[in-house]
Amino acid sequence: MNETVRYTYRLRPGAAAERALEAEWHRCRHLWNEAVHQQKSGRNLTLAKLGKLLTDARGRTPWLREGSQVAQQQMLRTYAQALDHSFKVKGRGQPTFKARTKTLPSLEYTVRGFSLSEGGRLVLPKGVSIPIVWSRKLPSDPTSVRVSKDSLGHWYASFVVRREAGHAPSATVGIGVDWGVTTTATTTDPGHDLHYLGHRKRCTAELAKAQRKMARRHRKGAAQSNGYKRARREAATLHKKAARQTQHDTRVWAKRVVDAHQIIAVEDFRSKFLATSKMARKAADAAISAAKRELIERGMRAGRKVVLVQPAHTTMTRSSCFARATQRLELAQRTFLCHNCGHADSRDRNAARVILAVAERGHTRVDDVRQSDHLLRVVGSVAV
Repeated sequence: MNETVRYTYRLRPGAAAERALEAEWHRCRHLWNEAVHQQKSGRNLTLAKLGKLLTDARGRTPWLREGSQVAQQQMLRTYAQALDHSFKVKGRGQPTFKARTKTLPSLEYTVRGFSLSEGGRLVLPKGVSIPIVWSRKLPSDPTSVRVSKDSLGHWYASFVVRREAGHAPSATVGIGVDWGVTTTATTTDPGHDLHYLGHRKRCTAELAKAQRKMARRHRKGAAQSNGYKRARREAATLHKKAARQTQHDTRVWAKRVVDAHQIIAVEDFRSKFLATSKMARKAADAAISAAKRELIERGMRAGRKVVLVQPAHTTMTRSSCFARATQRLELAQRTFLCHNCGHADSRDRNAARVILAVAERGHTRVDDVRQSDHLLRVVGSVAV
């Protein structure tokens, strides 16, 4: 069985190649902004209309004709996908303008728009040839490539390839995952917890120093100096280092969890509200959403049963007897005490066991278990 994956490599473009990539990005960005403008003007843009928009724009603008038609087509196709997704997902806004100074370049090429030379270089339209740092071999011929630039000015090529899916070790047990901040992921098995390591916290002093330097050198209403750019790069380097350390720890943890469990019950936690709380900095460092996405993707690729359980009432419910507390537990209260059976347990550990119990019964909410299996009855003010 084959699977579609991405293999990402570092690029080393020269000055001429980098100027060509930047120019190509500005052409694609211009088309994106034109599509956003027409959408805001009341036009209902479909993929066919976007194709006509590209043909008309290239016909009247020589600057656009100097660029790659493949990259421009892919940019408008990406716009159409984003527009379609905004209509399907409730609460998601429509695509917005891409600012010249705030948006990082990202170019897509299909197999018609790029090739790999015998010397291992990426060859793009208009004679752009870029060396690739080959850290591993491609498992098959790529079908598309995404060329992007990060906040440090590093260029990367992400190839879409097909490879044979690896066979995960046999497993029969399940695991429940409850997300938090003090401990990023609390599971039913203490040996598989993902602890908060605080990589960004350890470089707080250096980061604050770099940010103060940026603030001193910032010019209002004028072009920024080279000193400001160096300070900004220093701060971005610290951010990137901490993010990569967190990403590595998350991938190692997710692989270990997926290899050992057949059923993976994951709390469908939305961490967006934490951005406005007192724990915003710590929550951002923990990267809960990235850890959740990594665990789900690895579990699905390995053929595991991944169940997303709604977080409502998981903290207030006892995992064994499904008794529910009548009052919401305060955040400072870290121990769950069941008034029905008298059992006391860690708040997060109990929530993880509830999540696993809900998934094992074939449901995605605690209320569904209570209503369908009739596991609860009301005694006094406590649901049992």
